[in-house]
Amino acid sequence: MKEICLRYGMNPNQSKAKVQNAENTPIKILNGEASYINFLDALNAFQLVRELRQATGQPAAASFKHVSPAGAAVYSPLNKTLSESYFIEGVDLSPLAIAYARARGTDRMSSFGDCAAFSDEVDITVASLLKTEVSDMIVAPRYTQEALENLKQKKKGKYLILEIDPNYVPDPIEKRTVFGITLEQQRNDVQIGKKVFNHIVTTQCDIPDNAKKDLLVALITLKYTQSNSICFALDGQTIGIGAGQQSRIHCTRLAAEKADNWWLRQHLRALNMKFREGISRVEVNNAIDGWL
Repeated sequence: MKEICLRYGMNPNQSKAKVQNAENTPIKILNGEASYINFLDALNAFQLVRELRQATGQPAAASFKHVSPAGAAVYSPLNKTLSESYFIEGVDLSPLAIAYARARGTDRMSSFGDCAAFSDEVDITVASLLKTEVSDMIVAPRYTQEALENLKQKKKGKYLILEIDPNYVPDPIEKRTVFGITLEQQRNDVQIGKKVFNHIVTTQCDIPDNAKKDLLVALITLKYTQSNSICFALDGQTIGIGAGQQSRIHCTRLAAEKADNWWLRQHLRALNMKFREGISRVEVNNAIDGWL
């Protein structure tokens, strides 16, 4: 039995972490060292972007943190205001890179040190965009050689780069051990696609195509959040996600607050804020959020 030894488990004090049956694992480590949480994020984040790709036909990306998405998006052209808000004005980006800019733009604070996930081959524009952001790892089905070499330089050569088989089909039964007890269930393999609009129970059944796309983005994103979850989506991207709370009311408040911030960051006063030279992107983000 082959194994992949991990840096540590869910927390640094949890040692003896490893991936068993590694020969059946669809992931290859191309650079860096992985932890338990890295694998959880990568496996969930890639499922999300793969399903977004299948449902919409557009390149998809996600920004994942601690087993829930901070943001997710499919490709849709950016206007000038959003480009400024996402700090990419005048930058030449591929559709996949734009999808990630949108995903990360959902909640830039929560995306700090994220797992960046991609549905398609990562190109140099994706790699160049990631080099300007604080990100801990990336997972994708393929990389161009130029993009791979570029990413290997991130974090002083320690950036975690994972390659995953996009055609991998897991066992339909999944298992989990908790407190020495092994639980098993059928994995959540429900397919969320355009067929969900074949049976609309409300009186008003006409849904515009752009709204259908946003609903698919929101529904698929919610599938990979933890506990009670609420998602706001617009123009092919999430703009506010509330997850992991014991109360759905609190999830709604959290998602709405993030959506408010997303809108307000596009206000002229936010876009025209001036910072002295040498201020980092993180400090700029925090200052804008604090001002809002």
